[in-house]
Amino acid sequence: MESLEKYISELQRNWLSFAIPFGVSATAVGTIFFLKRLGIFYQLFHKADDKTARHGGEIVAEVLQAHGIKNIFTLVGGHISPILVACEKLGIRVVDTRHEASAVFAADAVARLSGTVGVAAVTAGPGLTNTVTAVKNAQMAESPLLLIGGAAATLLKGRGALQDIDQMSLFKPLCKFTASIQKIRDIVPTIQKALQIAQSGTPGPVFIEFPIDTLYPFHMVQKELGSKNKGGGPIQKIINWYLQNHLNNLFAGAFEERDKSPLPVQRPIATQSQVQKSIEIVSKAKKPVILLGSQATLPPVPSDELRKALETLGIPCFLGGMSRGLLGRDSTIQARQRRRDALKDADVVILAGAVCDFRLGYGKVLNRRSKIIAVNRDKDQLYKNSDMFWKPTLAIQGDVGKFIVDLVYGLHGYKCDPDWLKLLMDRDNQTVEANKTKAEELTDVHLNPLKILMTLEDVLSDNSILVADGGDFVATAAYILRPRGPLRWLDPGAFGTLGVGGGFALGAKICRPDSDVWIIYGDGSSGYSIAEIDTFTRHKTPVIALIGNDACWMQIAREQVPMFKTEVACKLSFCDYDIVSKGYGGKGYRLDKTNEDKIREILEKAVQDSRNGDSVVINALIGKTNFREGSISV
Repeated sequence: MESLEKYISELQRNWLSFAIPFGVSATAVGTIFFLKRLGIFYQLFHKADDKTARHGGEIVAEVLQAHGIKNIFTLVGGHISPILVACEKLGIRVVDTRHEASAVFAADAVARLSGTVGVAAVTAGPGLTNTVTAVKNAQMAESPLLLIGGAAATLLKGRGALQDIDQMSLFKPLCKFTASIQKIRDIVPTIQKALQIAQSGTPGPVFIEFPIDTLYPFHMVQKELGSKNKGGGPIQKIINWYLQNHLNNLFAGAFEERDKSPLPVQRPIATQSQVQKSIEIVSKAKKPVILLGSQATLPPVPSDELRKALETLGIPCFLGGMSRGLLGRDSTIQARQRRRDALKDADVVILAGAVCDFRLGYGKVLNRRSKIIAVNRDKDQLYKNSDMFWKPTLAIQGDVGKFIVDLVYGLHGYKCDPDWLKLLMDRDNQTVEANKTKAEELTDVHLNPLKILMTLEDVLSDNSILVADGGDFVATAAYILRPRGPLRWLDPGAFGTLGVGGGFALGAKICRPDSDVWIIYGDGSSGYSIAEIDTFTRHKTPVIALIGNDACWMQIAREQVPMFKTEVACKLSFCDYDIVSKGYGGKGYRLDKTNEDKIREILEKAVQDSRNGDSVVINALIGKTNFREGSISV
């Protein structure tokens, strides 16, 4: 609807045609035209119920409940309070964080671990701008996420209201679907559509903006509008009439009963012809390899069913992203080391959700003599860089899990060459032994990070969930730590975002309350979300944070210093992160040279503290090693 000033100025310019208020000089045609311009025909036949105490926030909560949403993450704000209050009444758990980004990261983790849509709600303006990085991360990680944002009242947009900005333009490039609610009766179908789109095709984030007057009760909105003011001249009467009409239209049909159930989710599936062609290619392979990406963990195929299919097939697999842990800790078909060498030797490569971006050298690591079967829900990702460095033998836009299951069914009786599998496993074992030797090397005045991580690998329980948030220390951990099962490893994904730790761990602990949830932090990245120790404490969701503290942005320094001979902007301090934890209500331990013989004891004590209800920060002072020497940050 156009602004009020436009209608008033139009009235003033066309005084004789319209009269006040539609007197004898106004023709019937002119009156109907004017009413149509104001958009009030709907409310003429669907009168707003000004006696109801219901509000739009209740409708939002009811739709979320109908879709099986059990948690909503937030940082509270007046624009969205009705939604949070209504969710609490319906038994949807409301979890408030110390930063809006953490709320979205937590919703992202819930989406990944539960197979449903994660939901976050934040207030207007800066509340929403604080989520931009987290929403972009969800887009690139292909996480189905609903972001709910508050907004200025419908009539006050663009007039300088508190926290009023053009939020739609901000989120349209980041989300699969965006919408701004203009009438309360639109809430149900809009949320249904958003949740459907978030999960269909390639999953991703969606955004719905709720102006404040679409969420509060009729009488409160009416009072704020001031549409019952008496007196004044003809212009004031028209303004009052207009405001009352707007109010009636806003609430007309608002609380009529509507079907709130989920809409069907659409997922691309490989055709029988594509599966058959793949069967023919793989059946002739002598040295096949499967590279699994995060899409392998998406519904509808359960992770356990996919794991059984891969084990039946027997082809060596490299796992990345959310697929890490899919095959368990000690799988006989998972190769972890020297992936580049394996791709160089392979005659068939199946890119099962893996993408030829920087993680695969933009496709340059693939052998041009290899036959490559690429499977991905996203057409753009499916062909990423295929115009430059590689060409798919067969490109399939479809669900990864369903494709693998169908492929295995068609390859019944196929067995991978055991010598090929043994070669890759031998390479793995050689690297593991070399890492063990490296872990015993002395560093400067602080602890060897590999020694700490290898001790943690021994301490981890089978139900542990690992959250990766950092640069150098986390990259080292990725070589050492082995997730024990499917959906037990969370990293940011292709965006390489720092700051996911607190939010991811919160979402993981809520989804898996009986699991030991570990954040593997770099000391730099811990600064983004260590305040969420307070959130863990208040919401009784205890986690354990292991901070590799080298007083440096080491991932950058290891490249910058040799190249430019300066540590500028890379140095930090050996902060007392263990004491910070205590300030936020958690426990804290320090690991350094003075208690090197107690590394295992302290790690085990932290686990016990967590199981007893306390969040813990382990501040591990680490030294420099030449492990991963030559790795770069871009």
